[in-house]
Formats: sequence, C-alpha cells, structure tokens
Amino acid sequence: MSMFWRRRLSDIFDEIDELMREMERMMTRMLEEYELPRPGIAEIKGPIVYGFRITIGPDGKPIIEEFGNVKRIGRRAVIEEAIEPLVDVIDEKDRVVVVAELPGIDKDKIDIRIKDGKLIIRARDKDRKYYKEIELPPGIKPETAKAKYRNGVLEVTIEKEKKEEEKEEEEGGIKVKVE
Repeated sequence: MSMFWRRRLSDIFDEIDELMREMERMMTRMLEEYELPRPGIAEIKGPIVYGFRITIGPDGKPIIEEFGNVKRIGRRAVIEEAIEPLVDVIDEKDRVVVVAELPGIDKDKIDIRIKDGKLIIRARDKDRKYYKEIELPPGIKPETAKAKYRNGVLEVTIEKEKKEEEKEEEEGGIKVKVE
C-alpha cells in the first residue's frame, strides 16, 4: 500500500477516535447533570407505582380508573408520596362493601374515617404511605362500619339505612299486595 493511502486511512481512524472521545465527554456531562439534585424537585422515597383498571359501567361505557402514586397533571406526570390503592365499591341491597389493596402495611397503621359521605383511608408505615377518598352511595349508616384487614386486603362493610318498605315489614308483619 502506498504512503498516500496509509496516511489517508490513518487520518480517518484518528477522526473516528476523536469523535468517540467527544461522545464520551458528552455522555459523562449528561450523567453528571442527571445525578445532581435539581432545585425545586423533592427527593422521591419509596416505590413508584402506576396502574389502571378498565371496567364497563352500568351505561355500557368503559370506565378507566388509575391507581398508584403517579398522577397526570396536563401532559406531565407527577410523583406523589402517598400511593392511591386499588379500590372496589360493592353496593349490595342492605350494605356497601369497600375493598382496598394495602400491601405491606400493619393493621394498626391503618386509619379509616367516614366524613361527609366519603370513606377516607390513610395508612402509613416506615416504607409506604397510602391515601384514598371514596365517595359512598347515599343512605348508609356510618356508625355500623366494620373493617377487616388480612393479607394486604382491607374490607370495610357499612350497613344501609332500611327503606320504608322494609320498615313496614318489620312493624306489622309481611305486607301482602292487593291486585
């Protein structure tokens, strides 16, 4: 190979080496900027949880429910300290049952309150924090609320107030309709 080609190849490889060194410097700078704490941004503790559930509502339209500690504000995602648990509200004839998933929490760290027609669930352990407000159907008796917690699942049962028809049955026996 002639001296011209050797010199030409050497120049190309030197140029490639210089490009690689420049890319390495850029990556190092980017990683340093990423790792530095930025003002105004709180340090995130605990797990980052996001999930969703799709169900079909009584009107036949899909209902999308999000849970976790990642919330959307506009087009941005915001990570909150408290995780919003996955919750089911089962409206039965004589009671309402609320089932919430609270894994990793001790029973004595759970605080449940009923206020202004809402069930408020708070739970805090050293590693996790849960918070959820659930709108309850009308006609419940808050003083009858009972809760059970087992294997990370909280079940709250609240009796409903009896309707007028049911009250009549209790007061004067079984009412017979006249046709």
